[in-house]
Amino acid sequence: METDYGIEPGIEHFGCMVDLLGRSGLLLKALELITKMPLKPNAVVWGSLLRSCHIHKDTELGEHVTQRLLELDPYDSGNYVFLSNLYASLSRWKDVDRCRKLMMENGVQKVPGWSSIEVENVVYEFVAGDSLHPEFEEINGVLVEIGKRLKEGGYEADTGGVLHDIDEEEKEMSVGYHSERIAVAFGLLRIPFGKVIRVVKNLRTCDDCHNAMKIISKVYEREIVMRDRNRFHHFKNGVCSCKDYW
Repeated sequence: METDYGIEPGIEHFGCMVDLLGRSGLLLKALELITKMPLKPNAVVWGSLLRSCHIHKDTELGEHVTQRLLELDPYDSGNYVFLSNLYASLSRWKDVDRCRKLMMENGVQKVPGWSSIEVENVVYEFVAGDSLHPEFEEINGVLVEIGKRLKEGGYEADTGGVLHDIDEEEKEMSVGYHSERIAVAFGLLRIPFGKVIRVVKNLRTCDDCHNAMKIISKVYEREIVMRDRNRFHHFKNGVCSCKDYW
């Protein structure tokens, strides 16, 4: 850029390079670039490396990067949640508790997750474990059926992000009633076959729900478009448009 075009690389260019290296699994090279770049790395740059640590399951580096993000912005609840998820996936429950206490000490509150879906010009909103909808009995029936068909399709629940020290069966039940899962179940119930199911989620969708959506799109032969905090996900025939990187 500098030699051929006389363009001095900005923070966004370094961020793109960190993203490329991270996607390729070259996490240490990405970290080296961050530490040697002439500009002070911002939360976007560190966040890009954090996503790569998550995808490539480098928990040690992920913990280091999250700590740096907390130094930059101690009031971003998403960083605490990621760190808690990381500790929970390793069954480090004392560290999960420490993370929660740190949030309380800093006055940080986790943003409640919700998902919405529009059916016949009416927007319906759901939260995790939502049982207040007047059609919940029918929705729950669809959720149970989804659970059975997911397992038939080769699905295994990813319970690493459940932030409670409970047994595996309870963890599977917990992730099975996330808000986006309930919204999609309602879509299967109310949106005619052949029509796209469109869901909006205010937070980043978890790994388990993302995997579930891929299988749901295949076994039910439905297109699902979900907009979470990071990007659009277009699920079709068992594949997501994000290529499992979000």
